[in-house]
Amino acid sequence: VQLEESGGGLVQPGGSLRLSCAASGLTFSTYIMKWYRQPPGKEREFVARVTRAGNMTLYADSVLGRFTISRDNAKNTVYLQMNSLKPEDTAVYYCGAFSVQNDAQYWGQGTQVTVSS
Repeated sequence: VQLEESGGGLVQPGGSLRLSCAASGLTFSTYIMKWYRQPPGKEREFVARVTRAGNMTLYADSVLGRFTISRDNAKNTVYLQMNSLKPEDTAVYYCGAFSVQNDAQYWGQGTQVTVSS
């Protein structure tokens, strides 16, 4: 199983980025997909979740209204559209796949997002 994030980078406050996470080696549509992030010097924290069919989402309060999670099961990819970025959004962003059939979970290697002027 492999999850590969992309799309991170340096952006100014108020800007936007779109992260992608391409999955392989698993039946993608059977996994709940989540984004987490780890700010410098802090614990990893939940950002957003999307159900297997993509019809229900959940967000951390800190990103609600600014970030949008979505998925394309035909492309085995989950996305995180991030708008109105703030310096406090600076973190390594990770995608995770969580099975609803067992305890299996898989993580990507992370992608750095830096929000700075």
